[in-house]
Amino acid sequence: MAQASPAVSGNPSATDYSVVGTGWLGRTLGLKDEWGIKLGGLWLADTNVVAAGGAQPGGWTNNQALFIGLAVNADKLVGWQGASFGFQFLQFNGTDTNEQAGSVTGYNSIVGAPPFNRTELLEAYYLQEMKKDVLSMRIGRVIPSYDFGNVLRPVALSDNSQNIPAISGLLWTPIFVNASMIGAMMGYYNPANGVTVNFTPTKSFYVNLGVYDGNRARGVQTGINPPMFNGYWFNIAEVGVNWLLGEDNHPGQFGVGLWRQTGVLSHGGITEDGTGGFYLFGSQRVAYRVNPSVPTSSVSVFYQVGANASQTLPISQYYGAGVTGFGLIGERASDSIGVGVGLSKLNQNIFQRPTELMFQAYYQAHMLASIFLQPTVTYIPTPGLSPTLPGALTTTLRLTVLF
Repeated sequence: MAQASPAVSGNPSATDYSVVGTGWLGRTLGLKDEWGIKLGGLWLADTNVVAAGGAQPGGWTNNQALFIGLAVNADKLVGWQGASFGFQFLQFNGTDTNEQAGSVTGYNSIVGAPPFNRTELLEAYYLQEMKKDVLSMRIGRVIPSYDFGNVLRPVALSDNSQNIPAISGLLWTPIFVNASMIGAMMGYYNPANGVTVNFTPTKSFYVNLGVYDGNRARGVQTGINPPMFNGYWFNIAEVGVNWLLGEDNHPGQFGVGLWRQTGVLSHGGITEDGTGGFYLFGSQRVAYRVNPSVPTSSVSVFYQVGANASQTLPISQYYGAGVTGFGLIGERASDSIGVGVGLSKLNQNIFQRPTELMFQAYYQAHMLASIFLQPTVTYIPTPGLSPTLPGALTTTLRLTVLF
């Protein structure tokens, strides 16, 4: 199933949009890279147990998500310069994992809003490069969390040995969509329908712009419904930079974004005419060649901040940070280990508890080829669903298979 992969994100919404998986599936079926057609996939499966506390002590759940992605480079295939197409299919089967722990923010990102059994066309877009590696536009059904607020974005350098894979393998929801945008921002498994513009005038600076059907903010499950262009719009812009720091050229990156949701939003008896907010994130490698047995071993840190002015979204502010180590143990170059902390300020119009605090730690073990096994422990001192819930301790065992 292809060669060994570097450490991967624990979240389904963190993979590059060109093609999900490694492309092994397409090569096995006879597709050749020179044709410009790639077919790949990703399978995630996990078992979760509420070891203590929460809303359902002793409760356990199983989830699985299968992604099949097709990327077509029309330039290679038919000579259509700068054009490509992408499609992604999702089959998800799960249950109320986060509710059992009493978590509002979501300690396991594979599970979102119900229904918990879904068959979806997750992506279907046309991408056109107007100026190669500088200006492109993607039109159609997309996942905006690839382009906006993506602290997990891998850092690619001209020296491949220094590349940083996905910044973290944490499983919780805020690592791939800033919690202050939960309920408005589209992503897995509720994609967006609209236009994304990517502008990268230099290798160290970018501007991303997006305009999408914004009906997710009024509770529409966009993953299982057709586009609705009815005055509800989600508009977002992000500016980012990256750099090399110190004598060892430690790579870092930083991004800041603004978003605006239009339309009348409501929750219970409260209504508001649109809302908006901001977010920022960054990551920095702080140590390199930490383990003599693994030349590429390293340690990176990341941070996230976000806030909104909404009276109807569940979370008004979010602060998160974490540390990730790559290849730190023995000769296991593709393993990673990480910890994170996230604090969500809850909307007091909806919840009685003022904040939800989460801690999470994991070890992602590379098994063989592109298969990873990841035990994860999460502690939630203040589950947000109810002020009377005791702190929740949960365990997750996640299997990740890329093909």
